[in-house]
Amino acid sequence: MDTMRDRFIATTSRLLDEDPRLALVLADISAAGFAPAAERHPDRLINVGIREQLLIGATAGLAFTGLRPIAHTFASFLVERPFEQVKLDLGHQGVGAVLVSAAGSYDWPAGGRTHMAPGDVALLATLPDWTVHVPGHPDEAEQVLRHAVADGDRKVYVRLSDHSNERATAIEPGRFTVVRSGTRGTVVAVGPMLDAVLAATENLDVTVLYAATVRPFDAAALRAATESAATESAATESAATESAAAGRSADVVLVEPYLAGTSANEAHEALADRPHRLLALGVPRAEHRQYGSIPEHLAAYGLDAHGLRDRIGAFLG
Repeated sequence: MDTMRDRFIATTSRLLDEDPRLALVLADISAAGFAPAAERHPDRLINVGIREQLLIGATAGLAFTGLRPIAHTFASFLVERPFEQVKLDLGHQGVGAVLVSAAGSYDWPAGGRTHMAPGDVALLATLPDWTVHVPGHPDEAEQVLRHAVADGDRKVYVRLSDHSNERATAIEPGRFTVVRSGTRGTVVAVGPMLDAVLAATENLDVTVLYAATVRPFDAAALRAATESAATESAATESAATESAAAGRSADVVLVEPYLAGTSANEAHEALADRPHRLLALGVPRAEHRQYGSIPEHLAAYGLDAHGLRDRIGAFLG
């Protein structure tokens, strides 16, 4: 199976052929993969070298000319290093672009901390009016990329990863997908965390929601899932306890492949008018300094199926 970045290169190369309004700005990363496209479109494919602030500035400049630009490099160099330019050149100036990252939280452990960005979505979420897609499979990556390019002049972040699910899920960009229904709680699995969440909750009576888009946060889907679980639970109760069952606290578990708690406030706001408990799981703030591999990092963070099973089971009691 190709990786999400492989699919991004192939899809964007085709889109450059099809859409004269599209432009691509690189900072060396993935430049070799785009070499054939660069030969065909030298005026709309620009490699600024390892100058990440310039990457965003040039992207904003192209947007001012009426083009729909994509900027691409590793997440730490796309969001964290040039954050001032993201905030000012795009946000403050009021122009849109598509930022497409790779090597997110733990994709290339051998690259060290300089190539890890577990805080990228949390950082970008401090800015208004951004759409953030976190696909969990190359097919989903292509779908949200095409959607982002066609999404008017909005500011969109597409977070790609080498960590992916075995199969693609039928998604609608901007909406959560119900993968499994249950009555004991609701687990929101973001992007590549879905396979581990499904394995961890296989014998638990919980609803599993899949999120390939986290901004805007699909509050309506979360509310509907918790209300449906309460209704189904109440239906199994005796008449004497039905009212209590329907009004009891909603239990929600949020499993994200980046900084733990990134979308916790959005989940709280979605359920602000009803009692609820929230367990937010993700990459911890503490730094794991060993290189290791993706599976080893997931196990260290408690984000593999075994770790999630223990933590979700304990939370739900």
